[in-house]
Amino acid sequence: MFEDLRLPQSDELLAKAALANQIASIVTHRHLTQAQAAEILGTGQPKVSDLLAGRLSGFSIERLIRFLNALDRDVQIVVSPKPRSRQAATFKVTGRSRSARFSNVACGG
Repeated sequence: MFEDLRLPQSDELLAKAALANQIASIVTHRHLTQAQAAEILGTGQPKVSDLLAGRLSGFSIERLIRFLNALDRDVQIVVSPKPRSRQAATFKVTGRSRSARFSNVACGG
């Protein structure tokens, strides 16, 4: 999606969106208020509001991973060779959250 819009760093934007989606799904599933989520994540309520609204410019991938860890989620990064049949390597965020809208997001690259 971001690549289609020709946005710079489309892979990073898509990965951040997928991670944020996982966080939002967990917050929703746990019926947390933004203030409760902020306390768990160690940030302020306005940042949680930005995160849940998809305003991700103030968040790094590393920070989103720390948020997932704070929500009792393991995060794994696996590096493997791409198949020869595929031209470009990809970046993928996969999650097993119950209500995630995107449970498996691949980013080109």
